[in-house]
Amino acid sequence: MDITVNILLTIATAATPLLIAAIGELVVERSGVLNLGVEGMMIMGAVGGFGAGYLTGSPWIGLLAAIIVGALFSLLFAVMTLSLATNQVATGLSLTLLGLGLSGMIGTSFVGQPGVRLPNLSIPGLSSIPVVGRLIFGQDPLFYISIALTAAVMWFLFKTRTGLTLRSIGDSHSSAHALGIKVIRYRYLAVIFGGACAGLAGGHLSLVYTPQWVENMSAGRGWIALALVVFASWRPWRVLAGAYIFGAVWIGQLHAQAFGIPVPSQFLSSLPYLATIVVLVLISRNKRLTMMNTPASLGQPFVPDR
Repeated sequence: MDITVNILLTIATAATPLLIAAIGELVVERSGVLNLGVEGMMIMGAVGGFGAGYLTGSPWIGLLAAIIVGALFSLLFAVMTLSLATNQVATGLSLTLLGLGLSGMIGTSFVGQPGVRLPNLSIPGLSSIPVVGRLIFGQDPLFYISIALTAAVMWFLFKTRTGLTLRSIGDSHSSAHALGIKVIRYRYLAVIFGGACAGLAGGHLSLVYTPQWVENMSAGRGWIALALVVFASWRPWRVLAGAYIFGAVWIGQLHAQAFGIPVPSQFLSSLPYLATIVVLVLISRNKRLTMMNTPASLGQPFVPDR
């Protein structure tokens, strides 16, 4: 039973950064913007969060720094694509490459340094309940924030007027502009929110998941978060389910190696990425499902009439 609980705990920890980053990207794409720079924003959030936490000794300041760094990095993308109307795909890929290189340079002095870890919650009387106590009442704070964030985004997109406006921009920015909606303003806010979420996900990696700085420690999670949005058909609750499925695959291959299963470790390490490819291929075969919720203006530049 202890082994099972430990595995479930590690799955939740592995799924949390995927969920936070994917929920942020879902809001961005619902506004009609395709930001492929999630990986770059995550790794910058990781190094910014670790650096601030290491220098101040406070993991909470580290998380705040991770959010700010992610938001600022996304602002660079927003200026390029929304104000200067550059190609969103090329700009997002460039943002990822910039983030990977810049984080490696900034984090050189942090390699091998002891980090500060965000402690798990401990609720007297509840955390000590067998099995359920540790799973529900003994997680790290970002686990609860990720669940609350998913519920909040679901409510915002489908229950508020502002969320309806954001979705209408993603479906037809020209029609929204004709109705007097400030398309660029909404998209700026959506992109910054997505960047803040990606930065927070990166902060989770360096302050909770592995409280230290390792170059390229995001290890492709930003790309998996992008795939999760498509996997979920742009629905928040499906992102939640998908994040835990991918988290289970990620942790499953680690435990398989630890148990000495006679399969090459390289193959086991590739399982999360293979699962991502398989899921995308299966989804692409169902064009009705793919087109049903896809924002019609996704990836299309918008230049308002002067």
